[in-house]
Amino acid sequence: MEGSFGLIIDTIAEGFDRDGNKEFINFLSFSKGSASDLKSQTFRAFDKKLITKEQFNKLINICELEKNKIGVFMYYFKKSEIKGQKFKRD
Repeated sequence: MEGSFGLIIDTIAEGFDRDGNKEFINFLSFSKGSASDLKSQTFRAFDKKLITKEQFNKLINICELEKNKIGVFMYYFKKSEIKGQKFKRD
């Protein structure tokens, strides 16, 4: 599951490097979906008794928190006039 957290971060970084607001929002959406994937993996790990109830609860809470943070970030950029570096005039 540790790799899944990395995927979320890597996808955000990739979107940021696209230098455009719309592209960044799109990649934030992918990252939010990856957080949902991680939540699903957490349920499966708990069902298979690979993690404790305490670990399960902690991971589920982290997934929800990260999904919410990404959602707020997406909302901010949707409402923002920031268009990205590639739209910046010299």
